[in-house]
Amino acid sequence: MIESAGILPYRRTPRGIEVYLGHMGGPYWKNRPRSWSIIKGEAKPGEELLDAAKREFEEETGKQLTANRLDQSFHFLGDVSNGQKRLHVWTTPADFDTAIHSNRFTIEWPPHSGQKASFPEIDKAAWIPIDQAKSLIVKYQEPILERLEKNISLT
Repeated sequence: MIESAGILPYRRTPRGIEVYLGHMGGPYWKNRPRSWSIIKGEAKPGEELLDAAKREFEEETGKQLTANRLDQSFHFLGDVSNGQKRLHVWTTPADFDTAIHSNRFTIEWPPHSGQKASFPEIDKAAWIPIDQAKSLIVKYQEPILERLEKNISLT
């Protein structure tokens, strides 16, 4: 099973808890209703999972999550699986803009055309109210949002 790691930043607002999600880039996700995701990626061999999550967050957003930020503690929310990948997720309080600079991937597009096209891994990011995020996030990641809600209510 492929091991991946991600970070789910959250912030408290007058309207409630918001989570920072990425909209998956590329033509396959363009018009799908559940096309938002925890910002994540595969861990390299021997790489600590939290380090992989931080690296992937920076690669896909251009934003660093480091100890230089105020209250940059990371809390493990557990893992979820879609049958092929196991995703390990941490959360941290944060508040930053939604402008991103994502790395890119190349695929044959259109299919069977012999042509290559490049797309951003994440084509946009947004702060989304947690209740709304539950209907936008890819289905297998939804339990992570529920775990975040339970954790926040304990603090």
